Amino acid sequence: MTYNEVLKISDQYLIPVILELYGLEGYEILPIKAHEGGRNLAYTCEKEGAGAKIIRISFLDDRSREDFQGEVEYIQYLFEHGASVSNVVISQKGNLLEEITYNDQGFYVCVFNKARGKMLAENNYRYREGVSITEYFYNCGKVLGKMHQLSKGYTPLHRRYSFFDKYNTAYINKLIPNTLPLLKEKLLELLKTLEGLDRNHESFGMVHFDYSDGNYMIDFDTGQITVFDFDNSCFCWYMYDLANIWTHGVGWIQFEQDADKRKRFMKDYFDEVLGGYQSETEIDHSMLEKLPLFIKVVIMENIIDAFEVMRNNGEDLECDEELSYLIKCMEDDIPFKGFFHEIYSVEEPFEYEERSI
Repeated sequence: MTYNEVLKISDQYLIPVILELYGLEGYEILPIKAHEGGRNLAYTCEKEGAGAKIIRISFLDDRSREDFQGEVEYIQYLFEHGASVSNVVISQKGNLLEEITYNDQGFYVCVFNKARGKMLAENNYRYREGVSITEYFYNCGKVLGKMHQLSKGYTPLHRRYSFFDKYNTAYINKLIPNTLPLLKEKLLELLKTLEGLDRNHESFGMVHFDYSDGNYMIDFDTGQITVFDFDNSCFCWYMYDLANIWTHGVGWIQFEQDADKRKRFMKDYFDEVLGGYQSETEIDHSMLEKLPLFIKVVIMENIIDAFEVMRNNGEDLECDEELSYLIKCMEDDIPFKGFFHEIYSVEEPFEYEERSI
């Protein structure tokens, strides 16, 4: 079922049912524009004198009820233990998760309190006036560190899927086309390396798996960050979230011509992030040394996500400049997403010549 087909069903049938299920009659309901590859329908719900809500309707069949239940229970656990996250709203039936069936098609529905503030992009990537951007870097790490510290003591009632449940040899062989044999080889080598890593509770647990400025709001009066969108959360190494923060930090310096200046900035940036992170939780130095490895894991996830989006949308496989860049970094073992390498161009950041697949 395509996004547009679900949108039509939602407008005609699902939204009225959801409004009744959650007591949201009288709220103004507006669709949130989906980003490319979005796997859910989302709506804002606003009403004067009441807190704004977000409705999320999931329609793809690659997640089980257990997965969705595990996600919302984890969010509630984080919120109740002091993490700065957007909490789940309980339905009139007392449920964190509701399932609605229409013509034998099941839809999983969650409602969340809308996070306070704005995204950085909505504020044109300007931080708080008169406050150093380093405060933001520190807070970004601190909020993540709090979530990871809580994860170390988390025992799920419904267990969310684990990294290797999705990222494994069978899935990569099925998803990645045979016309990219070197890419497949490198991805499988990376998985083999990961299989040998320690998975004790200090290094491996529930993570956000998409922690970036697109998935949290900032209160520009106080600097407080509130995290949302745990749709990709899973059991993984905590270093993955930190590596993801690193890859998103390049945007602050991506137009600097001098690679040494980019390198110095990224060190200072990540030191600030780690300062905030380590104010909330510990991380072993041996794991921090694996930052380049986990940046490769982030690239692997980005590549796999690109092929999933094409598959889910029924599109012909193609390799644009951005995907070609990621594949080149993976095939040639170029570290740090190529950011300090000759492959990188400030005129065309993170792009490489298209290739046929």
